[in-house]
Amino acid sequence: MRSGRSRLRNWIEKRSPAQVITGYYFLAMIISVALFSIPAVHKPGIHVSFFHTIFTAVSVASDTGLAVFNVAETYSVFGYFVIMLVLQFGGIGIMAMSTFFWLLLDRRIGLTQRRLIMADNNQFEMSGLVHMMREILVITLLTELIGGLIFGIRFLAYYDRWQDAFLQGLFASVSATTNAGMDITGQSLIPYANDYFVQLLTVALIIFGAIGFPVLIEGKAFLTHLRKRSKEIFRFSLFTKITTVTYGFLLVLGTILMLLFESDHFLKDMPLMERFFYAFFQTATTRSAGLTTMDINHLSVPSLLLMSFYMFIGGSPNSVGGGIRTTTFALNMLFIYQFSRGYRSIKLFRREVHQEDMLKALAIFLLATVLCVISVIAICNVNHDLPLISIILEVCSAFGTVGLSLGVTPDLGVFSQCILMVLMFLGRIGLTTCFFFLRGKQDDAKYRYPVERIMTG
Repeated sequence: MRSGRSRLRNWIEKRSPAQVITGYYFLAMIISVALFSIPAVHKPGIHVSFFHTIFTAVSVASDTGLAVFNVAETYSVFGYFVIMLVLQFGGIGIMAMSTFFWLLLDRRIGLTQRRLIMADNNQFEMSGLVHMMREILVITLLTELIGGLIFGIRFLAYYDRWQDAFLQGLFASVSATTNAGMDITGQSLIPYANDYFVQLLTVALIIFGAIGFPVLIEGKAFLTHLRKRSKEIFRFSLFTKITTVTYGFLLVLGTILMLLFESDHFLKDMPLMERFFYAFFQTATTRSAGLTTMDINHLSVPSLLLMSFYMFIGGSPNSVGGGIRTTTFALNMLFIYQFSRGYRSIKLFRREVHQEDMLKALAIFLLATVLCVISVIAICNVNHDLPLISIILEVCSAFGTVGLSLGVTPDLGVFSQCILMVLMFLGRIGLTTCFFFLRGKQDDAKYRYPVERIMTG
């Protein structure tokens, strides 16, 4: 036993943190397949094929929510709790959950584990990592519990039994916080299309999960700073400023564009308040959550393309969202603006962005674009009868780990569904981890060649 543990430790030490993290997430999805293969997770008389079990496990473990069947009609109450358990691994993160168990067993968290936490959470410094994991766990689980209680009390007006109301409330809270896009109503949030309290609470939980755990921790530190009435000026990090501004900008812009695009289509002849909430909620959920208060098949093509682009962007780094992430989008837009003005660096909020971060953002944007374009072409090649917009939205939904669909997921076939599983996996671990996985432990070359200019454009 000890020799086996020693061989495992040696194997881990020879691999880069990104490779170990990727292996951990792959192992988590295998465990998810095993959990979803338990007969008790399904309702009596329901049979799910092994391939569809794999697809569901990958979708849930990556917090995506794409499904080839109706979750409410397929899974039992025990299955609902299995889904919520797996969503925690995908939402909070493998290393955060591992840290929880290490602390629970009073185990010492060594250097190797700290390096893995750094890789899983895209951090640059090793100090304070365990404290950060503890903060993430406490904040997330407490938020899910409070959200579940509030939802449950609200849902008492919709369900005859309090058990059903609080089960729906807990699942809705976990699904919204982890941005999973899953539901056990069978109709997403369409039954609550006119319940603005449920919608606002859902949006708040979605933003909580997608804006990034470092932002939440800094926000908590800021509130503590105000409570102490310290005379020192509290300074938010550049990451928090860029993330918050970008997230807010995209939310406002998306709501306005959705109102414009659907003014003569889905939103036509609706009261102003109803129009606003449809556009606002759909914009908020499209980024990473996948819940909806409408049948998106009724939306116009411009709105569906906008949603696809928003899913491609996804949530913020170190959050439950997928996609290229908000900071990657922001840095690419800032680079275009600054380069067009002749600047060689990006300066904002009296800070200058590190050149390595800029290059990484450009590389992620390029790789993600190529990956999604190739996926769309490959799926179109074997699904000639499906509309192009349906496939584009499906691909962006998988890559952004969102879960929105025009209902074509069950019709795609094994090959196309395998592509979606790869996209969901990459969307969850992040393309940054993918880059470091391919690079391994290689260091930059110690030599330089003569520099020569190349014509571009």
